[in-house]
Amino acid sequence: MAKTGVFDSDPAVVAKATELKKELLRLVRSIVDDEVCSTETIDQAKETLGALKELELKKRSLSFKLKDILACPEEFKCPISKELMRDPVIVSTGQTYDRPFIQKQLKSGNRICPQTQQVLSHTILTPNNLVRGMISQWCKDRGIQLSDPALLANEDGITASDRDHLLSLLQKMSSALPEQKEAAKELRLLTKRIPSFRALFGESVDAIPQLLSPLSEGKFEGGIHSELQEDVITTLLNLSIHDNNKKLVAETPMVMPLLIEALQSGTIQTRSNAAAALFTLSALDSNKALIGESGALKPLIDLLEEGHPLAMKDVASAIFNLCVTHENKARAVRVGAVKTILMKLTNRMHVDELLTIFALLSSHPKAVEEMGDLGAVPCLLSIMRDAICDRSKENCIAVLHIICFNDPTKWKEMREEENYRTISELAKNGTSRAKRKASGILDRLNRGVNLTHTA
Repeated sequence: MAKTGVFDSDPAVVAKATELKKELLRLVRSIVDDEVCSTETIDQAKETLGALKELELKKRSLSFKLKDILACPEEFKCPISKELMRDPVIVSTGQTYDRPFIQKQLKSGNRICPQTQQVLSHTILTPNNLVRGMISQWCKDRGIQLSDPALLANEDGITASDRDHLLSLLQKMSSALPEQKEAAKELRLLTKRIPSFRALFGESVDAIPQLLSPLSEGKFEGGIHSELQEDVITTLLNLSIHDNNKKLVAETPMVMPLLIEALQSGTIQTRSNAAAALFTLSALDSNKALIGESGALKPLIDLLEEGHPLAMKDVASAIFNLCVTHENKARAVRVGAVKTILMKLTNRMHVDELLTIFALLSSHPKAVEEMGDLGAVPCLLSIMRDAICDRSKENCIAVLHIICFNDPTKWKEMREEENYRTISELAKNGTSRAKRKASGILDRLNRGVNLTHTA
């Protein structure tokens, strides 16, 4: 059956529908896969499904306008798309185009004005309110709702009304506490439920400072309002998920101090989300250095030491990502990472994740020295005997290999462990890396025995 709606094949609307479907699929999978499903996730799935239904209804209600739109005056058509302009903007040459189509050209790297063939002196797009008003009147006379968000969606699913709504919410962040709380909660939901909404923050250098202003410009009586702090920090987390925002968010001056403050003094949910934000931001190598220099590793290690189940996974992920760089390894060791992680491993808390960090830190000489001094060898041998996960066994033997070759006094413990054939078993059935490390240890043990017999 042929499509009859004018917007059924519109790439902008299709993109928005696709985005909503992907988000819905992610939420449904989370609901199905998680043994304990949060009501918040279920509510988000319902909201996303509702948004998808609303978009479909709008598409259908607008489909009968096809003939009217195609018959619009030539001066109302975009020179690129040859269709009715929904968001007319002026480029530096003075020509007017529909925002999504000229934006698409600019994003591809083409800075030539299609009408004049001149190179654009800048890429700022100025709304053409005069033409917009004329088109609005023409549409009104024919019963076409030009202001409908479905008509204004650009290729990223962002609409003119989205932009207006964001500006309105950000302005409320400078209002009284009740308005701030209301705006922060809505920004948190929008940036989580609608991925394209995250991209809007990248269009203005002032957007993120405005978002953070309630936390940075002063304290309320009794300190920062915990609910407001949680919503703002969680919004920051949502924004940092968007790849194009990572650099902008991390380099905004007030971001790191406020994330560190949240790690130290927020609710456990706020602290966990602050750690998650640092994890997502650290995906960029330049951000790893910036986060390390900010002093964030100390509060991350402190939160790891507290061991709250809600925060452990996010904290461990953030520490691991940051410690990929040598400078951050050194920082983590200085603020007690080895002692804290060893304590958690001894208590068998998040063993797989923490062993991965332990293995990463073992490339730093000071960390290896501390591991030996603090009794890591018996702990790792015990875990290796009991572990089911091959990767955990691999990380154990890799760290043991480094410790023992660094400190000859540890070979006695390894020789005693081999009475249980633990190392031989790994050399035979472990991962390829585990086999290499275990074989290296066995060779050294055998050489020691032969030297003893020769003597």
